[in-house]
Amino acid sequence: MARISLTPPRTPLIRLLEWYSRRAYGKVLEPLMAYGHHRRVLIGTTRFELSVGRWKKLDPGLKALAVMASASAIGCSWCMDFGYWENRRHGMTHEKLHDVPRWRESEVYTPLERDVMEYAEAMTATPPTVEDDLSGRLRQHLGDEGLVELTAMVAVENLRSRVNAAFGLTGQGFKDSCDIPARGSR
Repeated sequence: MARISLTPPRTPLIRLLEWYSRRAYGKVLEPLMAYGHHRRVLIGTTRFELSVGRWKKLDPGLKALAVMASASAIGCSWCMDFGYWENRRHGMTHEKLHDVPRWRESEVYTPLERDVMEYAEAMTATPPTVEDDLSGRLRQHLGDEGLVELTAMVAVENLRSRVNAAFGLTGQGFKDSCDIPARGSR
């Protein structure tokens, strides 16, 4: 159960964001409604997220794994639910998304993907535990711009996941809408 009301005052801005959210995602995103109680935070967060969406120096698959690894480390079930759905829509395999919480034991990841998820977890730790050799390997593969974007994306996901977890937001059923039921289980 959410620790904040998900029904903010029905201002024109909230109605516009509800319309956009339904159109883009099929339902109203609960974090938007939580932020809806503070107009300036809502506007600032929305502008920031639109800007983040224009960062394109890092491979989208690596970015997705970094975000999911960070959300998993924090324990944000809302972020894991939405991230699974969003990344399935963009073509990432079920196995890669499913195995994020246990990426160290899984055999579905490349060495670079493992480094990205290790970096995301190390950044997410309090205090961060990023080591020089890991940063060096990533810098060699991603370049300076890619490493900066990776670092910023993990920091952004820390913000998202920590806010959502603090608000008590849980999955909205996004993941359920993209899993194909097994034969005979209709």
